[in-house]
Parts: sequence; C-alpha cells; structure tokens
Amino acid sequence: MSGGLLIAGTTSDAGKSVVTAGICRWLVRQGVKVAPFKAQNMSLNSFVTREGAEIGRAQAMQAQAARVEPTALMNPVLLKPGSDRSSQVVLMGRPVGEMSARGYHGGRQEALLGTVLDCLAELRGTYDAVICEGAGSPAEINLRRTDIVNMGIARNARLPVLVVGDIDRGGVFASFFGTVALLSREDQELVAGFLVNKFRGDVSLLEPGLDMLRDLTGRPSYGVLPFQHGLGIDEEDGLRVSLRGSVRESAVSSPAGEDILRVAVCAIPLMSNFTDVDALAAEPGVVVRFVDRPEELADADLVVIPGTRGTVGALEWLRERGLAEALRRRAAEGRPVLGICGGFQVLGEHIEDDVESRRGHVEGLGLLPVRVRFAREKTLTRPVGEALGEHVEGYEIHHGVADVTGGDPFLDGCRVGAVWGTHWHGSLESDGFRRAFLREVAAAAGRRFVPAAGTSFAALREEQLDRLGDLIEEHADTDALWRLIESGAPQGLPFIPPGAPA
Repeated sequence: MSGGLLIAGTTSDAGKSVVTAGICRWLVRQGVKVAPFKAQNMSLNSFVTREGAEIGRAQAMQAQAARVEPTALMNPVLLKPGSDRSSQVVLMGRPVGEMSARGYHGGRQEALLGTVLDCLAELRGTYDAVICEGAGSPAEINLRRTDIVNMGIARNARLPVLVVGDIDRGGVFASFFGTVALLSREDQELVAGFLVNKFRGDVSLLEPGLDMLRDLTGRPSYGVLPFQHGLGIDEEDGLRVSLRGSVRESAVSSPAGEDILRVAVCAIPLMSNFTDVDALAAEPGVVVRFVDRPEELADADLVVIPGTRGTVGALEWLRERGLAEALRRRAAEGRPVLGICGGFQVLGEHIEDDVESRRGHVEGLGLLPVRVRFAREKTLTRPVGEALGEHVEGYEIHHGVADVTGGDPFLDGCRVGAVWGTHWHGSLESDGFRRAFLREVAAAAGRRFVPAAGTSFAALREEQLDRLGDLIEEHADTDALWRLIESGAPQGLPFIPPGAPA
C-alpha cells in the first residue's frame, strides 16, 4: 500500500484536525505505517521536534496518533500571526521573516509549492499512507490561484479529497454542495465524497438528505461521526482547554483532597501554546478558566500568564485591563502566579525589544529579577531538567533571552516567593513535577488540595487518540476509505456547475 488522502473542510474548525488524527490512529492499529501532513498551517500553538524544528501542535498530535516521531516534513510551512495583517513565516521549522498577508498570497506562497511537494513526496516514499489536512475551505476562490494546502496540493500530488462538514453548526448540505460547485472541473475530479461531523440524534433521520446529496453531486458520504465531548486535539487557535471536557466527565474527576484548586489563565493578546494548561485541567479537582478582568483573579488559587507572540503588547494589555496591578497585589500577598515563556518575560524588570514589537526599552511588571533582550535568532530546543525534586521535560520557542539576576532557580527561569517564571512550554505534562508544583500552589493558597497520585497526562492523551480512532472505525465507511487511500478518487465523478469563476 502506498497511498494518500486529503481531508478538506467546508469551513475552518469543521473537524479536519480531529478526523486526520482519527484516521491516522485507525490506520496504525491496522498495521499501516502512516504519517500526517499539513502543507501550510496558521497557528500560534506550536511544538518543537527532536531535531529542533517548529511545527504546528496539531501535526505533532497527529504524529502521536500515528505513533511516529513528528518532523518538519509534516508541516513545512507554519504562519504565526503577529497582527491581523502580518505573520512570521516558519519554513521547514525555522523562521525566515515577517510578511504581510498580501505579500504572502501575492507570490511567496506559490513559490513554496515546490518545497511542500518535495516534503510530501519524501513522506510518501517512507510511509505506506500519508493523511493530509487542508486549511479553511478549498472553495476560498479568492485564494485558489496561489493555494498550496488544499486543491493546489491535491491537484499536484493527485490526492483524493474527502470534505468534512460540521453539522452541529447547521447548513451542512448546502456547505457540501456549495464547496464542490465552486471548484473547477479539474478540482472537482478529485473530490470523492463527504464526511459528516458532530451529528446529534438518530442517523436514520439524516439518511434521506445524504441520499439526495449523492443524487445531486454523484458523490457518497463516507460516514456520520456523532457529537462527542472532549475529542479535540491540540487546537490551532482559540480559547479552549482541549482535554478538560473529557476529564471532567470521567469517574475520577472529583478532587482527591478536601478542596479544589481554581486556576485563572490570563487571555492575553496573541496567546500562544495555551495548551500548556491542559495538563492542569487534566488533574482531578483542578478547575481552569480563561479570564480578562482583574476581579476574575480574586478567587483564583493560581494565575497563569501563558505564552504570547506579542510580549510588549500583552504587557500593555495587562496594564490597560487593570490585571497588572492585580498581579502585583497577588505577589505582595504571597498568592501564586506562574508565567510561561512570554508570560515569564512580562513578569521581569524590563524588556529590550528591537525584534518583535521594535519598541526598544519597556518596563516589565517587576515581579521577578529578570531582564529580557529580544534576539533575532529564535531559540528552539527540547530541554530536560529537574525542579521541585522531580524530572521535567519541555520545549522552548522564543526570541527573548532572559538574564536572571536573582531569586531561586526554577527550570531556566526563577522563583521569588509564590511567583514562578520559565521559558519551558510543556513542563506541566511531566506528572511528578506537576503534582509537586500543585502541592506548592495549594500550600501557598491555603487549600487542602491533594493531587491524585495516578493521573498520567500521557495516558489521558493516548486514551483520547484511541477514542478518535474508535470514532473512525465505528462510524466511517472504512472499506471505502481503504479504497480511496489505496486507489485515489473514483473515475468519472460528475461536474457540478457553475464551477470556479473565471
């Protein structure tokens, strides 16, 4: 077997990432050597591979679903927004500069097609199957000319396309039909059919519509996936704790001690790697919420300031909202605060930034004895160390270089009283360290909270990925998926007018 498949969507957030991960897990359980691929991703939620390359976290989780090590080949182009109009372009895991949306779509994107196709060809030469994820919708007709992630790559690599639609949003039949009808004849030849996602209720009530859709388009539906809570993998962007729903519904979600712990995460602008708090939400008795007002910190036992693509902008936002003063009061009262990456940087004394914001010298919150200088070279590492007597692993993605001048050592950062700061993303996924840290937080907060001894974040993530594989195996037409991956799109699929505009 040597095949491939492109999972497209009627919209963003239709479920492409989840379906791609589910198909990868289903295939690997059948003994197929499979890899995920997304030619171009736009996300502030990224990950560092073992070779020191930055890729989207969704592709890293899809690689875990496929039980393979993630590499830059799986996400050759990553766009990290710095504003509504510009993004940092990360090529093969390394930043190559800032670019406006007009500049990128005006020529740079098209120039990357060769790199993208080379990466896909290398994966297809190594693996039995490559499951590709599209971006947004393939029917974004204003962007089709320079597209390298949807039909552009499907046409060049001759990949069959499966279109996923979120029926929970409504209008899924119109979205399916309209998606096909806005593609050119050549693009339509590769669209093999549809997959309904997030259906609630009796499937028999949906079947007449699926039959009519097949009559209208000449294309079948490959399955109806039921709505299930807690099935998201690490999000591209948004305000959601991806594991929280599944853990809250589990039988072990009650606290092990007498109290719960409340965690407030400051929803700072251009928030990156907010999935750092997933591991906290996975702990029984820990309640995590995102906040943007100072009064929401009042009952929090721990406040987390997450990473950000705009450290100086986040600092200004904290001040404008009154959160900066609330954080200073917390620190003075000995109430716990944790800053991660950009959140660590804003807690320092001052920042010299001629790279990200180009604002030069900016005063920080002054809660940690740290001075930050932004370097043009980005730090991309996978550090291993020890903190609170426990083994810790993490990953670093930052331009800011921290000069720590005091406090107690904490990973690569420091601690002063109940204020901690570190550049390490993912450190809370280390179970022993997370439990030790929560015990410190509970003690400082005066809570009789006890971390549950048996919570394994890695096991919970594996359980979640298995649930995605089960979803495909139980609710998709897996025989038809096999044929599609092995043999490509069926011949003779009808053209649906009007097609793409001239």
